Amino acid sequence: MSATETVTGKITPQQKELLQKHNINISKLIREAVEKEIHQIQEEEQKKALQEASKILQKIPDQTITKIIRENRDQR
Repeated sequence: MSATETVTGKITPQQKELLQKHNINISKLIREAVEKEIHQIQEEEQKKALQEASKILQKIPDQTITKIIRENRDQR
């Protein structure tokens, strides 16, 4: 396993008891929740980057794009 950091959080005694009663690994639960949140953040960042790229690409005339594609095909 790679290096890890320790974080703390508070839950109610009832929550802890219920998780333990159902043999839920709290550390694993927290790791999975953090991974899910990170994944959502990364997807949102990618979505924003794609939107920015789309705005930039829309400013390029179609003829220019067609010309570049043809030049690249001819180089093969």
